[in-house]
Amino acid sequence: MSKWRKKPVVIEAEQYIDLHGANSPFLKEALCFKPHNGIYGGVHIHTLEGKHQVRNTDWVIKGIKGEFYNCKIDIFEATYEKV
Repeated sequence: MSKWRKKPVVIEAEQYIDLHGANSPFLKEALCFKPHNGIYGGVHIHTLEGKHQVRNTDWVIKGIKGEFYNCKIDIFEATYEKV
């Protein structure tokens, strides 16, 4: 077996902080707000793997091909550093 390292890639990302924090153009483009019977029913994102729920403090990432996905804060902090 051989070992591999991820190539360094610069991505765009913004942290989602509850519904009031989703006013940026980046998050508005990435997130879907789905009310259920007129009541706030959560936030989700359409990824290449399907629909995922976005929770408070998740990071929303725009991939190298323009796709969006979410990432839990601990994984994000272990994987990415600010440039």
